[in-house]
Amino acid sequence: MLLAIDAGNTNIVFAVYDGEAQVDTCRMETTGKIPESINEIVKQYPNITDVIISSVVPKVNEAIEKSCAYLLKLDPVFVTHENAGIEVVTDKPDEVGADRLVNAVAALNDQQAPIVIVDFGTATTFDVVDEKGRYAGGVISPGINLSMQALHQAAAKLPDVAVEKPKNVIGKNTIDAMQSGIYWGYIGLIEGTLKRIADEMGATPKVIATGGLAPLFETGTQMIKNVDQELTMKGLVQIHNQLSQSEGRMSA
Repeated sequence: MLLAIDAGNTNIVFAVYDGEAQVDTCRMETTGKIPESINEIVKQYPNITDVIISSVVPKVNEAIEKSCAYLLKLDPVFVTHENAGIEVVTDKPDEVGADRLVNAVAALNDQQAPIVIVDFGTATTFDVVDEKGRYAGGVISPGINLSMQALHQAAAKLPDVAVEKPKNVIGKNTIDAMQSGIYWGYIGLIEGTLKRIADEMGATPKVIATGGLAPLFETGTQMIKNVDQELTMKGLVQIHNQLSQSEGRMSA
């Protein structure tokens, strides 16, 4: 069995796989207690034989690594640009977040390049896979929830409101106006960025969205055709399989 871990800035997601089938998943806040979470997984699934990790939070890596070593007696594999199985053509490949590479690998398994992955996470990112199937770079903008929190904290009279699709663009009260600004403002950011990416590439890429708010924003634009909430986990499983096959060929 495989334990796949996606450590993000806000949450850490754990998923257990038996072959290609996901048998369980859970999440915790990144500030939570990692050993306790992994221990609970081990109690339920003592037959875990491999661990693969996508992490963009260096400060939690040691805790995850030590917990896997102590509780599972396993050395986890951390995804990097060197083992992700996708060519990275950026100025500094080692600076590309592991989650962005993992998403690109998963997207390539489902769609023909070129592709753009829009990830609605702590940051809203656009990741470009060029026509040759290479990770070509992308765009990083402030995340939606982060922007909403900043607006509330910086302006004394603006309340903390949920991110929702408003009925009208023109808000008749403060809450509606804020929700319109966030929602339609980000729709404008999404559509404008995707158009500029396509113009720069000289091609119309397929667009896949992932992340918690992806379904909400899909309803506001025709440019997002596919939403896959499991994209990162699928990519982790695919990379694990690629590495296992490579090790098998080397030992044969």
